[in-house]
Amino acid sequence: MNGAFMFRVIGVIAAVSLAGMTEGSPLGANLANAPERVSSLDVTALLAAARGAPPLICAIAARSVRGYGWGRWSDAPSTPLSNVVEAKDLDTESLSPADVDRLTAALAENDPCVRELSIRLLGGQKDARVTGALIARLGAAEAPVREVAAFGLGLLQAKSAAEPLIAVTRDAAAGVRANAAWALGRLQNGRALAPLVALFRDDDARVREAAVISAGRMDSTNIVATLTRVLTQDPAPNVRRAAAWALAQLDSRESAEALAQQLGRDSDARVREMTAWALGNVGAHAGSAELANAARRDADDHVRETATWALAHSNDHSSADVLGEIAASDKSSRVRGTAAWGLGQLRGEGGKAPEGLRRLLRDEDEDARLKAAWALGQIGDPAALNDIRDALKTEQSDQVRRALVRALIKSGGRSEAALTDLLSSNDPQVREAAVRGLAGNNSFNPWPWPWPRPRPIP
Repeated sequence: MNGAFMFRVIGVIAAVSLAGMTEGSPLGANLANAPERVSSLDVTALLAAARGAPPLICAIAARSVRGYGWGRWSDAPSTPLSNVVEAKDLDTESLSPADVDRLTAALAENDPCVRELSIRLLGGQKDARVTGALIARLGAAEAPVREVAAFGLGLLQAKSAAEPLIAVTRDAAAGVRANAAWALGRLQNGRALAPLVALFRDDDARVREAAVISAGRMDSTNIVATLTRVLTQDPAPNVRRAAAWALAQLDSRESAEALAQQLGRDSDARVREMTAWALGNVGAHAGSAELANAARRDADDHVRETATWALAHSNDHSSADVLGEIAASDKSSRVRGTAAWGLGQLRGEGGKAPEGLRRLLRDEDEDARLKAAWALGQIGDPAALNDIRDALKTEQSDQVRRALVRALIKSGGRSEAALTDLLSSNDPQVREAAVRGLAGNNSFNPWPWPWPRPRPIP
């Protein structure tokens, strides 16, 4: 099998896995939102590459595919590769000295798959010899060896590697500079801040992006003005996006005006999405008008959804009317649902439920209905009782019905005949909720907590 082809398949799977496991994964920018935008895997190519692959390599690649829930899919009694290697037998944290030497030597091989697997295995070690060997390879004549060594030192998060990594931020190879910047961000060593800021002017966009993200992890407000210039002036969208993320990480309210302006004028949707998220996090009402405009009118669904989330997250209560409008009319069910969630956040118990929120109980999308029911339970507006009661007559989703029962009780419908009718529900949790409601107990647990979509990652 072609080694480079197999490397691409394993590398894509591993990159997707790492991007999901590490919040704010710096060099996975183009993969961050891939499941919602475009398919991140070419399944035809993946299956073609898997045919005939060595079983051990296939097992390692297969385990890099993320699962959900407990067990991470490794607890099944029998799988196609279970007779090859059990997960508990694949111990990558205590390799023998001989194996460490073999892996270190393999970093100089031409096969990219060998180098990739070798450095990832080495990156799981807690061995000073590994750190020393990788530091030594930062001075190798071959750029690919220096590049993979910098990557490995970032995986190790070896504090002793700070100065050697700072030195190679001036390396002639862009890949080495980018990996060194990424690694220094994982070390979070304050001495690296000035060299990282110097890389903001690098000719290579990958280097600038890695440096900006790493600088954002340093928790230094001294670089806010510099990051703001990157946000407004860098020619690469990924770098501008990273700058918006970094400003939010630094909780820089002084950057709110620049973020708001960029939200309204940047030509790249993913930059606008991140600036909207950043405005929501810095909590500055100065950007509310721009957020409201983006939530209503931006052509991109992701931008509108993030702007909608930001309006609620910034706790600007004057935005409730805008959110009600969006809940009623946006073309995207994700945006409508996030608007409902926002109304539940902004309008606490005793508030008024907008017409748009009540209409959302009849939405074609189940998640949007769930968020609307949850929000009405948060608000507890007696004027919404008829809408809630009507929705209960037709709702088929058990989860939404449970949320509607809660909304009914919170809105003053505890004595309603509808609660008695719900005692005959096929869903035991609905029956339990009705019993609790009739008994005057408003403590329902668990209740749906419909969080909006996770934040964008640079």
